[in-house]
Amino acid sequence: MSTPNTFKSPRRIRFSIAGFFFISGFGFATWASRIPSLQQQLRLNEAQLGAVLFAMPLGLILTLPLTGMLIGRFSSRIMVLVGAVFLNIMLVLLGQVNQTWQLAFVLFCFGAARNQLSISVNAQSIGVQALYKRSILTSFHGIWSIAGFAGAALGSFMISIHVLPSGHFMLVSIFLTLVALALFPNTIPEPAGKSNSRTGFVLPDRALLKFGLMSFASMAFEGIMYDWSGIYFQKIVRAPTEIIALGFVAYMSAMTIGRFSGDWLVNRFNKKTVLTFSGLLMASGLLLAAVFPNVVVAGLGFIMVGFGTSCVVPLVLSLATQSKRAETGPVIAAVSTIAYLGFLIVPPVVGFLAEALNLRWSFGLLSLLGLLMVWIVSRLPDHYRS
Repeated sequence: MSTPNTFKSPRRIRFSIAGFFFISGFGFATWASRIPSLQQQLRLNEAQLGAVLFAMPLGLILTLPLTGMLIGRFSSRIMVLVGAVFLNIMLVLLGQVNQTWQLAFVLFCFGAARNQLSISVNAQSIGVQALYKRSILTSFHGIWSIAGFAGAALGSFMISIHVLPSGHFMLVSIFLTLVALALFPNTIPEPAGKSNSRTGFVLPDRALLKFGLMSFASMAFEGIMYDWSGIYFQKIVRAPTEIIALGFVAYMSAMTIGRFSGDWLVNRFNKKTVLTFSGLLMASGLLLAAVFPNVVVAGLGFIMVGFGTSCVVPLVLSLATQSKRAETGPVIAAVSTIAYLGFLIVPPVVGFLAEALNLRWSFGLLSLLGLLMVWIVSRLPDHYRS
């Protein structure tokens, strides 16, 4: 990542990159808030909806190598704008679908667009971090979380006043595209690929594989919380109907707070220490919920998981990009490929284990992923502390 134009204020650049994180989070939450509306509109049952929804993560993970190559060739600065515009175009099209196959195809493209924007903006954030002597990375992901809450709130409001998804998505897309165009001039320019670095997709070597596995563990916990926290509170905790969502809300709230406090923790301690405690929190939180399945203790366990997962991905990507074998974008794409596998693979494994044993056992066994991450962190050289 090159040093940006010295005439640009670091604060202005930071604000612009934070804005692209907001676009990513708000755009995704806008779509997610209207899934029930589109399910009703297309008359899909739960099985059909589940099959169609798989198109988005499929598009995301299958296009990661392509995204790495595009960023290496054209720079993350160009691709962050392309990704934002692409995402908003797909959001408009999601509001126009009237057949199941159309929804699946557009969702595949929407996943590819999310991937393109996410990898590019993370590469840009590494460049912004280079302008500061203190850690600022995790706050960007906090902005993403806040944007998600805001997008969901707007979606609920649009539903309450009976606005169709087509109109809702169109308004949001126009707004977010205008924001992207306004922010673009203050993104970080990059030169052509360095002579001693690769600009295409990078196959993870032993060093990058370690970072990938750390992210895999964190994303696995995220996937478990997204897919199974509500079911756990319903079937295992046996929470009253009105507070079944409490576990997920507790997790998301802790994750958001953790992302805004993560930079302070890194500045006070160091990245290795924060990652070590993150792994311990994830493991002990999920295990606590498995051993003591009541509302208070399970809720506390989910809060611990939220704090544990909050800072792992930005910190791991920051450490991974210290590698000299490739440009920032391709390295992030390589590590993210492994990370997203955790998000996709582990939640179904929970289901298989729950069927063979029970849901409590599956939570208890998969808590070991947090300890795996702690072990990997302990094996990192000391120069990765900063």
